[in-house]
Amino acid sequence: MRWLDHREDIGPALRGAVIALGNFDGFHKGHQAVAGEAIDWAHDEGRPSIIATFDPHPVRFFRPDVPPFRLTTLEQRQELYLAAGATAMLVFHFDKDLAGTSAEDFITKILIERFGAYGVVTGGDFTFGQGAKGNVELLQGFGAQHGLKSRVVEAVEQEGVVSSSRIREALREGDPQLAAELLTRPFAIRGIVEHGDKRGRELGYPTANLTIENYLRPKYGIYAVTGRILATGQVLKGAASVGIRPQFEPPKELLEPHFFDFSGDLYGQEIEVAFHHFLRGEAKFDSLEALMEQMEKDCDEARRLLSALPDD
Repeated sequence: MRWLDHREDIGPALRGAVIALGNFDGFHKGHQAVAGEAIDWAHDEGRPSIIATFDPHPVRFFRPDVPPFRLTTLEQRQELYLAAGATAMLVFHFDKDLAGTSAEDFITKILIERFGAYGVVTGGDFTFGQGAKGNVELLQGFGAQHGLKSRVVEAVEQEGVVSSSRIREALREGDPQLAAELLTRPFAIRGIVEHGDKRGRELGYPTANLTIENYLRPKYGIYAVTGRILATGQVLKGAASVGIRPQFEPPKELLEPHFFDFSGDLYGQEIEVAFHHFLRGEAKFDSLEALMEQMEKDCDEARRLLSALPDD
């Protein structure tokens, strides 16, 4: 799948595409509806389809000190967009120049002149351009006057509007199952396995240590998880701690999955840890023996909850 940069010419093969415009970080049910409309429209017209995203998120650009809230990396988004059937992913690099581009110039100079876009599809609340003054009405009016077609997809409802903010709230409250329903897949953190202080190995539960980086922080605690080794595709079941490890000093924020019945070497490998069930909040125990006893209970419960999933 092509990975396009908005600052560069996309080439003749992709000009005349239908573009799904949005941030599409989580690529949840609502995002999928917008992307699906663009892909279907492009297919009907015999044109390529492009799904856009912004990096960094505009909120991160304007408010760099906000806590991490990302639901996916660009690499994860590319895989999701490919699976949806898009021809290419377009990354708008959100910087001072893009932030200062007027909504009208965004339409004429970027969408029409640079990309040669045939049409765009957005959600009803999509805004763009300097001061977020661009909206679907401007696309339908000003855009149409310049030959750009547009369609709007209304919000998807599931006991309320499906939104990234609702998914983030569910994860912060320790409800990965609701997040998975809205995303159509479990929330997953991807990273490179690093060497740690071997605390888990000493306790009989070796872990694969990952830094959480810019992902949203789910509620700290213990989860039933699956892990996928990207190089091989192997899927593992396990229990994971995410948090600051209150049992040990100094506090250090980590994602530490322990995979059942696995004895291989994961150091330096890229894995993706998917959150299926929240088991309990993190806690400090009176002794290492009490911690080990609880860890055994956590693993037993995680095995039970994950037993409905197919074995790799």
